[in-house]
Amino acid sequence: DDRNYEGFRLDLIKIMAVDSPFEEKEFLGGSKEALTEKLFTHVYKAYRDKSHRIANQAYPVIRDVYENNSKFENIAIPITDGIKTMQVIANLKKAYEDKGKEVILSIEKGITLDVIDDSWKEHLREMDDLKQSVQNATYEQKDPLLIYKFESYELFRGMVQKINREICSFLTKGNLPLQEASEVKEAHRPQRTDMSRLKEERTDILSKIGQTAEQEITQPIRVEKKVGRNDPCPCGSGKKYKSCHGQEA
Repeated sequence: DDRNYEGFRLDLIKIMAVDSPFEEKEFLGGSKEALTEKLFTHVYKAYRDKSHRIANQAYPVIRDVYENNSKFENIAIPITDGIKTMQVIANLKKAYEDKGKEVILSIEKGITLDVIDDSWKEHLREMDDLKQSVQNATYEQKDPLLIYKFESYELFRGMVQKINREICSFLTKGNLPLQEASEVKEAHRPQRTDMSRLKEERTDILSKIGQTAEQEITQPIRVEKKVGRNDPCPCGSGKKYKSCHGQEA
């Protein structure tokens, strides 16, 4: 395989905010399994250490809010990766009782749901565009249903990879903004995109594409014969067309 140590280091710093746990010689000569295990241990330890610092930083503020504003049920906590800032929702009572550990759980859950929500909305737009464009395959003597299944699978696989990358990147780089570390606001649970109809809508789309393709491919071209005014009426009445349904024309 073609291994680029400097490129690997730069990607690791950019995505995970940590440096390489091994030197270039080990990187080039080590097995993928051993390198992956060592990298995972290194990144996970850095993440747990950072999470512990965030909990310790947030707890004094949480304690103050809980003891003086216990009417709050949930609080909004800002988290940033240096580029984008998100608001995650944590239960105030739980965060107070476990000394800030609830904050970390809320950050993990909130970031994961937020990334999935945004990615899913984008995926739905891409699927809608695919549904429109795949109809053109009929005119190219191709099976639109087969193309739709293949392309939709590739779109879904790309979405999953993008979700995993963004979640890992945000969580490993995320921190409390310094200027807002002492600010806590009451919050309510946000509504998420409804995904319960995914299977039903996907089946309906496949069915419609299949029906459309079958109609466009197998339906014969019809040329209706024009009925003369003195011809027998097609309705079978025995009258001339002009004296029967032809009067309505």
